[in-house]
Amino acid sequence: MATQARLPLPVGSTTSVSVVIPAKNVAAYVGETLASALAQGEVTEVIVVDDGSTDNTIAIVRAIRDPRLRLMTNDSAGVSAARNLGARHASGEWLLFLDADDRLRPGAVAALLAAARGAPRAVLVYGDYNTIDSEGRQVGRRDLLKGRRKPSGDVLTRLAASNFIVNGGIALARAEAFRAIGGFDTSLRYCEDWHCWCRLAAIGEFEFAPKLLLDYRLHTANTMNAAVRTPQDFFPAIARVFDDGLILARLPEGTAARLRQAAEIHLVTYSAMQAVRFGRYRQAFTYLGMVGRRSLKSLPRSALRVALACFGI
Repeated sequence: MATQARLPLPVGSTTSVSVVIPAKNVAAYVGETLASALAQGEVTEVIVVDDGSTDNTIAIVRAIRDPRLRLMTNDSAGVSAARNLGARHASGEWLLFLDADDRLRPGAVAALLAAARGAPRAVLVYGDYNTIDSEGRQVGRRDLLKGRRKPSGDVLTRLAASNFIVNGGIALARAEAFRAIGGFDTSLRYCEDWHCWCRLAAIGEFEFAPKLLLDYRLHTANTMNAAVRTPQDFFPAIARVFDDGLILARLPEGTAARLRQAAEIHLVTYSAMQAVRFGRYRQAFTYLGMVGRRSLKSLPRSALRVALACFGI
């Protein structure tokens, strides 16, 4: 396959950061989320895009007095459209897509910018996260994984096989690069972020900052809640990734079929992990059976990941 040209990017440190927060009926959490974003001294603006809330979300946002905070409306066009709308109006050189029920940890943006200064050609800089419950109590134990490294540099092949970023709240995307690849695909309902990260990885390098930067909230209303989502919900995104000319042009020749199977196993395993986290053990075993039918060799590793999910890892 032909090699896709990389996007020319300015070399040097940049510091302006726009946080884009899509919001719909998150009155219980949005105030805490906004406080965590506005507490980041390096954030130059926070754009909330309300996607048709019928609760007090808009009132809570309007009650916050901070000149960096802007409110836009999206008329229930969906989370991808909301993020794209916010990104189009953002002035920052970096974009961070924060879900309206999650919390940035103190110093998160500073850590990402420090990593960006060490990798001036990176189009995306990312860290790691821990999980909290609906009351904000820590349930994850990722702090036990001290020193864990994730990929940096040309990450496309690994990213196509598994979404190791998971949550956009741990990543800064260079605004120029994000717009160059067209933003989030609004035709995808799930895993649209993974598809977007893959397209970014096709045009530039990533850099990993080995820090826990985000409290990722798990609760019954989560989009990825295992109680209501199945692996089949994620398969359209797999089809989209492996039918995307920008991505395919950058994958090593002859690897697409193998990577697609790896992506299926990854997302089925993720579904099993989420099922365990929400006490849906029978579903978790069903999903592990799906892994085994695809690859018996992959089953032990998937089972270990599901077991670790029981302990919040």
